Order: sequence, then structure tokens, then C-alpha cells
Amino acid sequence: MTDFHYDLIAIGGGSGGLSVAQRAASYGAKTLVIERDNRLGGTCVNRGCVPKKIMWYGAQTLENIHKAKGYSVDVELKGADWGALVGKREANISGINNWYNGYLSNANVDVVHGDSYFDGPNRIKVGDQLYTADHIVIAPGGAPTVPDLPGADLGMTSDGFFELVSMPKRVAVVGAGYIAVELAGVLRGFGAETDLMIRKDFALRSFDPIIQTTAMATMQAQGIKVHTQCTPTALNRTADGIIVETQNGSLGAYDAVIWAIGRHPLTGSLALDTAGVEVNAQGYIPTDKYQKTNVDGIYAIGDVTGQAQLTPVAIAAGRRLGDRLFGGKTEAHLDYENIPTVVFTHPPIGIVGMTEPEARKAFGEDKVTAYQTQFGPMVDTFEDNPHPTVMKLVTVGEEEKVVGIHMMGTGVDEMLQGFAVALKMGATKADFDNTVAIHPTSSEELVTLKPDHIVKN
Repeated sequence: MTDFHYDLIAIGGGSGGLSVAQRAASYGAKTLVIERDNRLGGTCVNRGCVPKKIMWYGAQTLENIHKAKGYSVDVELKGADWGALVGKREANISGINNWYNGYLSNANVDVVHGDSYFDGPNRIKVGDQLYTADHIVIAPGGAPTVPDLPGADLGMTSDGFFELVSMPKRVAVVGAGYIAVELAGVLRGFGAETDLMIRKDFALRSFDPIIQTTAMATMQAQGIKVHTQCTPTALNRTADGIIVETQNGSLGAYDAVIWAIGRHPLTGSLALDTAGVEVNAQGYIPTDKYQKTNVDGIYAIGDVTGQAQLTPVAIAAGRRLGDRLFGGKTEAHLDYENIPTVVFTHPPIGIVGMTEPEARKAFGEDKVTAYQTQFGPMVDTFEDNPHPTVMKLVTVGEEEKVVGIHMMGTGVDEMLQGFAVALKMGATKADFDNTVAIHPTSSEELVTLKPDHIVKN
């Protein structure tokens, strides 16, 4: 053995890799994290959740200022300085990066920066330096996908969005997933003329129909121009800006075009074949429930597995893997069922569990009862055109076990966590009904749903 042999090596210094390394080190394991970027924290900290949420708060603050008049508050809005906010945002992220460096050092986790690749089942190289380990965890994350079409390089990805030091005035966002609708909402909130181009009739197509329809109506009411059945075929630059060619004609001109059409796993450069690690056609690494790949001693967590690509999922999977390998918890593993998630639209979306169509397909039409409601939130009492809040409970069986919760409205991002605990524990509609409501709040609507709220097919 050499000084470069470890009990565990984590490939990737994002949420998953850092979590498994720290948890392993807490049990006394000799642990190394290898990160290709010069900053720790991965996509979430540097080009994802953290900077996104800061920009979302900025747009939300502007919206709240517009509401001030309704509350008889005399406020003059002189504008927003995008560049100044970006500067504060990056300083905040730099602080997180520095914190990670100190935190890992105190936790006795070694860190190496550079591109890594396998040189055998338990062998990793960074440049010419060889590292070996009894356990290797693959957690490099993913990257935004750019389509293969003429002029695609004239557009930018979400990575490029976070490099903008000034706000483009005319923007096209291409995509129908949560990244697309979040970026479109932020840009529109700051005042940009924003178009959203989607291939089908609705954005967020994997979400419950009540969320799809409400999100579309809300975005359009906010001034986002949604182009449905719209597939770009080429981008061209003109003196006036970027033109997006589609199967239905030309759109634009735009100051910026943002590709938000999905992400792909960063497995291509790892030489996984030299270790015998299997990947599927999309480059994702299949694992069992214990995060084990097909090769003993090699594991995968986070986005590279293609399962629930969310930061808290990677963290939870990493910690449980560390507990199992070094903490004596031989059955520790992450349950991927009923994972809550939030989409930071304006207002936000919060979901956990099955959609109504999923439940009806899984259990049968006559076994599912869905309750839903729509109302104007109290905060918008003095708004002429308030954004509606919508909520749906999906229940199964005579006991009406709650298997899905779907919400869009002010504050649902904060209220979902507690309701997700209830769903995870197997709560029924009667359990919700037996909980005393907190009044006046939006969340009380979930525990006061009556038979007249049942969805009629």
C-alpha cells in the first residue's frame, strides 16, 4: 500500500461526493474527494440551486414591491441592478466554497482537483498520479445538454445564464422542464421580454395536470410568451439579434437564447470500461438499492444514476452509503419513493408522491379519489388579478391513504416539507381532516378539503 491508498475515494466534489466522503470520514475512514472543477460544491452551489434561489428572491422582491401599493405603502421602484446582485451572489458562493475547504480539512477528508479516470477496478488516475481505494463512489454529476443543430453555439445553457453580468432585454428559453420555467420566471420578474419555447402543449409534462394548466396560465398572465408545439431547427445571428428558426417559422430577434432541454451525466471521460462498470445508452450508471454498480467496490450516487436528480437525494444517498460501508448499518439505503420537490416558479410549485393519472393507472380508476381546490391567497387580497393557489390531494382505497400532494401558490415551497413527512408516514385523508387548521393560512386548505372538492371525471 502507498500513501495514495484510501478506504474510499469519491469522484466528484458536489453534494453526493462530499456527503459520502464526510460520512465515511466520521467513522475514521481514510477518504479522498476528487473534483474536476477548481471549486467545491458542484452544480448546486456554483451553477444551480444556490445562485438560482438568490435570483428568484430578487425577482420575488420586485413582485412584492409592486404589491406594496395595495397595502397603502408608498414605494417608488427605481429599478434593479442585475450586475450588483450577481456580484453579491458570487461573493456568497465564494464564501460557501471557502467553508467547504475548511470543513473537509477539519473532517480529515483529502481533496484533489483535476480530471480523473479509472485505470482498473480500484484504481483512479488524476493526470499521472495514481490513487487506489477499497471503495470508489462515482458522483461527478451532470451538465446541461446543447442540441445538435446549426447555430446552437449562439445559445447558452443554464451555466451561461449564471455568467450573465447584465440582464438581456429579449430572451428565449427553450425547454419545458423545471429549469426552463424557473429561468423564464426570473428573467420576466426582472423585466426581460421573455419567450418560452416548448415542444408539446404544456410545460412540466411529468407533473399533475392541475400543475401543468395552472403553471401555463400563470406564466402567460405574467407576460411570458409561451410558444407551444415549437421545436427550434437552427439559430442565426443578425444585426438585430439572434433569430430562432422553428418548424413553424422564425422567432426573434433575441439578445440571448437559453437551452434548458435537459442534462446528461458526466461519465464519458471516466474510462468506466477499464473498470468494467456498465452504463446505459444515455450514459447513466445503473445501481441496486445500495448504490452498488455491477462491479464490487464501485458505487454510484446522484445525477449519474438517473434517479431523482435532486441535491437532497444525492446527499441522502451519500450519507446512507457511508453509514453502510463504515458505520455498521448494513441495511442503510435511500428509499426513492415519495421524494418531495419544489419548482421555483412565481409563485412556486411543491409536489410529493403520485400524480392523479399515475395513481389511477397503478390502482385502478375506482380506487382513487382526488380532492382539489383553487383560491386567491390572502396576501393577494388587494391585487386586481391575483395568481391563484391550487392544491390537490390524491388518495387511494376506502381508507383514502394520501399518495400524492400537488400545490402551486405563495408559500407552498415552505409548507410542503411537513406534509411530505405525513405522506411518507402513510397518513390518510382522515388524518388530515383530524388535524386542526392554522387560520388564516393557505396551508389550512389541505386539512379542510370536503366532498365538494372531489375531482369529477
